[in-house]
Amino acid sequence: MKMEEQAQIPVRLGTLAPNFRARTTLGLLTLSDFRGRWVVLFSHPADFTPVCTSEFIAFAKAQPKFDQLGCQLIGLSVDSLSSHLAWINAIGRDLGTEIRFPVVEDPSMAIARAYGMLDATAQDSSTVRSTYIIDPDGRIQAILVYPLCVGRSVSEILRAVTALQRAAHGDALTPENWQPGGAIFRPPSLTVAEMNAPCEQPWFHCLQKDDGR
Repeated sequence: MKMEEQAQIPVRLGTLAPNFRARTTLGLLTLSDFRGRWVVLFSHPADFTPVCTSEFIAFAKAQPKFDQLGCQLIGLSVDSLSSHLAWINAIGRDLGTEIRFPVVEDPSMAIARAYGMLDATAQDSSTVRSTYIIDPDGRIQAILVYPLCVGRSVSEILRAVTALQRAAHGDALTPENWQPGGAIFRPPSLTVAEMNAPCEQPWFHCLQKDDGR
């Protein structure tokens, strides 16, 4: 595994996702090779654990939907490549689910630390259950962090990618629990005239029919 040499800027929304090259269950992977696509990079505490297994099955079942959005799934943990391969084989053999997205090994915890998944002094991966949604320019657009004992909602991650893609056009803000085809807000008005334009709802909460982008 090799981290690209770059200034250590704290990972936050809008920053470039730290680039890395690492071994995965599908061969060597360099994150920057996915520029031009959306990416969901998600970490898990350990292979062969119940919560992580349930998440992997959910991601695998939802992968066709992520593929339709042009979004690449990438899993990661500090376990070794051999452990990843044995776990994925067991999921396929015993639970009937094929894992077709790459799973990155990070035994040195370099990637986990670069992304802030772990404290700099951490000696294990017990706090790692993070998700990063990365846009086609390589910038982080959403960060979701869950504790060890609680599994993620893959459907919410899928919804978040869809909403981020819709908002990326720059002509819409998506309301709570927005789904494709649902009403949207327009970006805040810049003039009094625009603010006072006819709307059945208050100017600060004026939902409008989407134009179908």
